[in-house]
Formats: sequence, structure tokens, C-alpha cells
Amino acid sequence: MRTVTKDNITDVFAGYFGEDTDPRLKEVLTCLARHLHDFARETQLTHDEWRKGLELLKWAGDITGPERNEFVLLSDVMGLSSLVDMIHSVPEATSSSVLGPFHVSNPPPLAIGADMKRHYDGDVLLVEGVVYDTDNKPLAGATLDIWQTAPNGLYSSQDEEQDIHSFHALMTTDENGRYSFTTVKPVEYTVPSDGPVGEILKAAGRHPWRPSHLHFIAHAEGCRSVVTEVFPDDDPYLDQDTVFGVREDLVMSYERKAAGTFPEGLELSGKVTGEYLRVEFDFHLSRDS
Repeated sequence: MRTVTKDNITDVFAGYFGEDTDPRLKEVLTCLARHLHDFARETQLTHDEWRKGLELLKWAGDITGPERNEFVLLSDVMGLSSLVDMIHSVPEATSSSVLGPFHVSNPPPLAIGADMKRHYDGDVLLVEGVVYDTDNKPLAGATLDIWQTAPNGLYSSQDEEQDIHSFHALMTTDENGRYSFTTVKPVEYTVPSDGPVGEILKAAGRHPWRPSHLHFIAHAEGCRSVVTEVFPDDDPYLDQDTVFGVREDLVMSYERKAAGTFPEGLELSGKVTGEYLRVEFDFHLSRDS
């Protein structure tokens, strides 16, 4: 170790593994160290900058808890989450997009045609579609983990006024692979900016806004699950998403429907007497290889 230098330290690190080290772990750590070392050499990283970076990481750890994961948010705004998504997306399947830091596990079941908005006011949105495989075969019994913000722009885990499962649901498709539910029109919102991620955005001259969207995790037996989100085509932040989550195939169109046309057989039938919005979005899942 006495002969280590700024030029050979990466090679020294690469040779500093035990014989029983998992090969994939060695590959990932060696590659990570190589890029980190190259970054430090290329930027001539100063001690103050290095310490500031460590302080930001510590701050992210301090602010992270069961309801908020600042490291996920950091990965999102740096584009890393979306890059990993795009690397592993299957071309014929629905694109994946960021999970985000506010997903809640074990959401309550929601029947097909049921209402997810409950007592919240806003434009009623009817969401319908089919879950297919990549051969366009409908997938009966597929599940959709669905979540969104409330009309105030907050997820349930951010808002003490909301039940933890507010605007969260798990739906199972029917024998034709269909799903449907009602909710309120999602709103654009800002990612949390009171922590290290906010400091980075401010320093970079970036805004914290995300376009409005619905989150989904689509799963079916024998298929690869897809974590994704879908966006309306008229949102002002569609091409300015601070976490780089928008994909061409994830853009949907709301259709404004006339009063008196709300479909029969849904939970809100007879209750929606005015205009409402409707969107149809289909999912395509690739089969396990």
C-alpha cells in the first residue's frame, strides 16, 4: 500500500477483494470505484466539495423514514432511477417509470368499477383499460397496484389529514383482463424540496415540479411486473419532469364526457350527473423468459 498513488489507486482497489467475493458484487464495486475515482480526478474535487457531498448524504439518511425515502428521491432527480428503468425495459412491453418515494405497501383491494376518491372533491375521472401480454392476449387475474396524490398535491404518507391508504388501491382484472375505477383528476405537484434534494435543485437552477400522473405496478403470473406511471398529454410539465419519468408510450389523453353519459354498473352510477373525464390506458406485460 505504500506505493499507492492517485493514478494507480483504482487498480489497487480492484485487486483488494477476497477470493470468495461474489463475482457480481466485485464487478459492481470495481466499476463504481473506477467511475468515482475518475470523477474526482476529472473535476479535481476539493476537500470542501467532498465534505459537502458527504453532508448531503448524511442529511438524506437523517430525513429518510418509513414515509419518505430521500435516497430514492435523490436517485430520481439525478436521472439514475429513470436510466435503470430504461436499461431494463422490454421494447414490446409498457415502459417502466419511477416508483417514487411515497409508495405504500399492502393497499386495500378495490373492486372493478369502484371509486378510489371517496369523499374528495374534484373532476371525476373514469380510468379503464385492459392488461395484455406482449402478444395482445388479455391477462385475467392480473393485479394493478394504483396510487396518486390527493387534490392538494400530497401523497397520503405526506399528509396527516389523509388516511395512509388514501388514494391507494389494489385491483384484480376480470376474465377479459379489464380494469376500471373512478378517482379525481390528478394534479401536478412539487417533489419535497426541504431536504438535500431541494438544495441540489435550487443550486442547479431547477424547479421541483412533476406533471400530474397515476402510478401503477402491473403484475401477472408468468410475466415481468412493470412499475410505471401515466401522464395526461395536456399537462404543462410534461416535458419538464424533474425526475425524468415521462415516456412517449405513457402519455394518455383525457376525454371530457357529457353530462348524463356516465356508464351504468359502476359504483358512482347515478351519482355523477354532470360532466366527467374518461381515459383508457392498456398495459402490456412481457412473459418471463
